[in-house]
Amino acid sequence: MEIVLATRNEGKLQEIRDLLKWQDLKIISLREIPQAPIIRECGITFEENALIKAEVIASFTNKVTVADDSGLEVNTLNGQPGIYSARFAGENASDDENNKELLRRLKGFPIYRRGASFKCVVAVVDPRGKKGIVEGECSGIIQFEESGNSGFGYDPLFFVPEYGKTFAELSPEIKNKISHRGKAMEKLKGILKEFL
Repeated sequence: MEIVLATRNEGKLQEIRDLLKWQDLKIISLREIPQAPIIRECGITFEENALIKAEVIASFTNKVTVADDSGLEVNTLNGQPGIYSARFAGENASDDENNKELLRRLKGFPIYRRGASFKCVVAVVDPRGKKGIVEGECSGIIQFEESGNSGFGYDPLFFVPEYGKTFAELSPEIKNKISHRGKAMEKLKGILKEFL
């Protein structure tokens, strides 16, 4: 069985491949389909953006497609960066630039005002238009400085109190078990068989 993962993000691709390990499931990404269209994420919610990506690529490839839209919501910043997490510091911003922008905006806020949640919405769409949506969430705190070398995005700043570590300090096994994407993918496994 083969599904398309509607992403070119290498970190996200590896994480999702690890989370969706089934004996006969082959996951291909947009890196392997260079002619695939560039998708404009014009939705105003994670759900809308995930659906847009999954629908466009399912229609283009004629294959079952999985797409996620995820991001960080910081309470003190009224849910920012939210759907703009990947471009918080501007279009084509690097992870480092986004992390610096987040720290800049939180400068002066004490630890108890740095609560945040990672959210992930995953859409699965088949070429006939059948759709499914699942969600996952993980709560934590934004640290004052980066810590850890694993993961990607805001992982070095996102501290999980139960483990006393940032996402970037956790082993991939633990992160995949407790993360927003891990929780969403676990739910996806429950519905994916209906699409294959």
